[in-house]
Amino acid sequence: MVVFFTSKEPSASEPMLGARAYHFLEMRRLFSEGLGTFFLVLVAAGGGVVSSATGGSISPVALVIAPGLMVMAIILFMGKVSGAHLNPAVTIAFSARGDFPWRRAPGYIIAQVAGALLACSFLALVFGVHGTFGSTQPGAIFNGFQAVLTEFILTLGLVSVILGTASKAQNVGPLSALAVGGYIALAGLWAAPISGASMNPVRSFAPDLFLLNFSTYWVYLVGPVAGALLAVFFAYLLRGHGPDEAAIEAAQGDLK
Repeated sequence: MVVFFTSKEPSASEPMLGARAYHFLEMRRLFSEGLGTFFLVLVAAGGGVVSSATGGSISPVALVIAPGLMVMAIILFMGKVSGAHLNPAVTIAFSARGDFPWRRAPGYIIAQVAGALLACSFLALVFGVHGTFGSTQPGAIFNGFQAVLTEFILTLGLVSVILGTASKAQNVGPLSALAVGGYIALAGLWAAPISGASMNPVRSFAPDLFLLNFSTYWVYLVGPVAGALLAVFFAYLLRGHGPDEAAIEAAQGDLK
């Protein structure tokens, strides 16, 4: 199972650069990840916050479709800069597949956490912290085991879509934004009542931090990470060893 631990240094998408130029480009990528995650969490958690503040004026359908549309927009406007991971589970999957260097993964995850916390800070400043503050929690009639399995299978599908549309075998370029955003909306339409359809550890972490309630956070850490790793293994079964040039560019962006 060496596929989980291989890592290939950037090639076509990251030519040899001087140290100063390389760090400048990396800072732009990290800013892109933070900004993209900010907008994702602003919509994903903000929908619940505004719905609570207005007495439920936002429909459940809108609450799950809006994050998918936001991810679609983010991929289209900044995917070429950083790869638009927006999710530690995606960063881990790209790294395990060999499309993204492990040494750069911590920086991406820190940027994602920062973006999520800034989004919740904005929501707290404007609307205050009350109710569930847009957090993801298992539904009232479901237990943690059911929720973690749901997050696991949803993330398996999400990361499979991401890795599949990024590979040279099925690369669809900008249309990958439609596939990924559409999947997120579709997953939410049927699974939001079970687990909140987070599929993203930082999206769930930020509201929990503001509520100081991590009683169910394990669901949104274990489920997505395990699902992402199984998706990497499925990618190996479907397409063999990674990476390939198209997947490297999709994972790392094409910033020159």
